[in-house]
Amino acid sequence: MNALPEVPICIVTGAPGTGCADRVQEDDHLTLKTTALAQPAQTQPTWLRGLWLLVLGVALTLAQAMAAQARGAPDSFADLVEQVSGAVVNITTSTTVERGTGPQVPRGSPLEDFFEEFRNRPGQQNRPQRRSSALGSGFVISEDGYIVTNNHVIEGADEILIEFFSGAELPAEVIGTDPNTDIAVLKVQSDIPLPFVPFGDSDAMRVGDWVMAMGNPLGQGFSVSAGIVSARERALSGTYDDYIQTDAAINRGNSGGPLFNMDGEVIGVNTAILSPNGGSIGIGFAMSATVVTRVVDQLQEFGETRRGWLGVRIQDVDAELAEALELDAVQGALITDVPPGPALEAGLQARDVILSYEGETVEDTRGLVTMVGNSDVGAVVRVVVFRDGGTQTILVTLGRREEAERAVPASAPVEEVPTEQELMGLTVGVVDDQLRAELGLPDTASGLVVKEVDEASEAFAKGLRVGDLITEAGQTEVSSLVELEEKIAAAKAAGQKSLLLLIRRGGDPRFVALSLG
Repeated sequence: MNALPEVPICIVTGAPGTGCADRVQEDDHLTLKTTALAQPAQTQPTWLRGLWLLVLGVALTLAQAMAAQARGAPDSFADLVEQVSGAVVNITTSTTVERGTGPQVPRGSPLEDFFEEFRNRPGQQNRPQRRSSALGSGFVISEDGYIVTNNHVIEGADEILIEFFSGAELPAEVIGTDPNTDIAVLKVQSDIPLPFVPFGDSDAMRVGDWVMAMGNPLGQGFSVSAGIVSARERALSGTYDDYIQTDAAINRGNSGGPLFNMDGEVIGVNTAILSPNGGSIGIGFAMSATVVTRVVDQLQEFGETRRGWLGVRIQDVDAELAEALELDAVQGALITDVPPGPALEAGLQARDVILSYEGETVEDTRGLVTMVGNSDVGAVVRVVVFRDGGTQTILVTLGRREEAERAVPASAPVEEVPTEQELMGLTVGVVDDQLRAELGLPDTASGLVVKEVDEASEAFAKGLRVGDLITEAGQTEVSSLVELEEKIAAAKAAGQKSLLLLIRRGGDPRFVALSLG
């Protein structure tokens, strides 16, 4: 038999006296110390050489597997699904609507008298009917039955039914809602402790981290999709937006469902998608757990949110403003107006630039709004402003934002209400009986109706058409042109680049973000 050439063979060993040069191969989790034999290959038994090669192969395979695990690439999501699925729920609502007037027949038709007689029978008039539809998803956050979902999933419902992964069903009551973040808290009564999932730290998520979404897409029942964090700290149009963007498939019906990290913790609530056709194209948004947990805590404790209110109108500082105001840096929130409220009482003035809030640097208006909103009502906060070439520290006792938003001046003048308005490439009008008849809208239709769409506009490119209903702007219901104009003005004042509209067509909702420029 011909002798094998002298080739160094490395094995997993630490035996001394082998005549080998030591070397170390490392990765994040594994250190292998290998030794190469220098004695002539022909003196080694064949079975020993085979054993060494086998051990070397196993070691390399193990190293590769552990390195893949260190990179966080999951082989399967099955274990995670089994861990959390018991806490994910489908939500079905029932809404009472007025009964229709029956089939519409041409005037003078032989059937006209028949249907008129049928409609006039005792018991047929004003008879309500129930309409039930699977609207969304949610998840249990405590063993005693608290459930989190989106506000728009259960809004307007008079009956809510929760379906669990096990097939069990329980009715739910609304504990509280927050339209500003589109979050709602429900409660079911159960004889046994319910499986639940905890919230995780959404601020710890990095772009590129794996995530998993669960819910009830398109009413198909429990479904799972996976993807990565595509971006963080996204703002659509809400005042308190802090969305996690993901490419995990999110469709209608996923609303209110959880977005999990790989530890089975909820780091976001699936809320919206950007789509030209209403289906997933890999751009979904989940409200971050950082925002949701605070809202949920307040809804559980008070049944409503209680956010701090400073009472100023503000705008971002750009380079031109910074130069004109002699600021050293382009940062802060410029006060444009100080209406009656906490800021006025404390001495804040228009043209003040808020540089710091409770020791935290204010980068822009969005950051300030978040800081104030997260503060307790009645708290005395330290605000540092730039005024007349220097800085001043002012103490402000915060009010409550919700009360300020509900307040209406007693002597407010009565103005003529317009019936239609051109905005963002759309001509919109208030829904009335005449428009319902002209556009074939149901009797229950409310909001603002699209009467015309400029074909050269962004709105047309994103699929808006005549007859579409605008029922929300900036995650708040709108039923008048004044309300829509106020939402547009508020979004611009907050430095937002787009306004999120909730569009309904044939009863199907869809979010569309239109630029404010």
